[in-house]
Amino acid sequence: MWLRTGALMAVLTAILVGIGYLIGGPTVGLFMFAISMLINFITYWFSDSLVLKWYRARIVAPEEAPYLYSLVQELAQKANLPVPKVAIVPSPTPNAFATGRNPEHAVVAVTEGIIHLLSREELKAVLGHEMTHIKHRDMLIGTLAAALAGAIMQLGYWGRWALIFAGGDDDDSILGLILVAVVAPIAALMVQMAISRSREYLADEGGAMLSGEPAALARALRKIENGVRRRPMNMGSPATAHMFIVNPFRGSFIMNLFSTHPPTEKRIENLKKVARKMGKTF
Repeated sequence: MWLRTGALMAVLTAILVGIGYLIGGPTVGLFMFAISMLINFITYWFSDSLVLKWYRARIVAPEEAPYLYSLVQELAQKANLPVPKVAIVPSPTPNAFATGRNPEHAVVAVTEGIIHLLSREELKAVLGHEMTHIKHRDMLIGTLAAALAGAIMQLGYWGRWALIFAGGDDDDSILGLILVAVVAPIAALMVQMAISRSREYLADEGGAMLSGEPAALARALRKIENGVRRRPMNMGSPATAHMFIVNPFRGSFIMNLFSTHPPTEKRIENLKKVARKMGKTF
């Protein structure tokens, strides 16, 4: 999965450099990349406070949520990570996410719905999934992917305007602009979503190993998906769907091709493989 993520990041970079050449040479592509990096790193640096505010999440003290903190502390010790802050989202939709620019500034957030829905073993497995995201610094990886994809999409926007005003004599130029305006942004979005899906598989594996209960994580994923179907999230933005363990916005991504998460059944099949490696079955 790490090799897959690296390869996908390389594809995004190649698309960016390629359309930079088509529009105005590599300088144009690098300029847009720099702008996108600036915007996305500002978001990354303040991600914990921004996302918690969007979802009205409240950071709780250990004495307010000893049940949650005991699980988080146990997992953090096992993962050799600082104990993150814990936040509760006032939503009946079962879900969880991790945020923060690095392990020292991380926050694990759970909804009220997931606390009431899952057993202790299932909740521990979900928290292990989120702790794995923190350990792998997936917030940074997601930011880099978003920066590259954002630069490509902005160049595509410029390409659409160029198509409008382009002359019809140079067929090669027209074809190049079509690639920039239409094909490249779609390809960039597909690659960005593929990166997100690969990180979810890795977090599932890490959550199973940390909790020691891959079957519990599989049960949790099924319960969360069913809970979202019955009661999808009514706050926040679909742009943050990739942060959650399961997409909380039902119908936000119709096709698996453009989904931020792998299908739940495929995740469970992967967890069965992890279980066999651990000497367990379910």
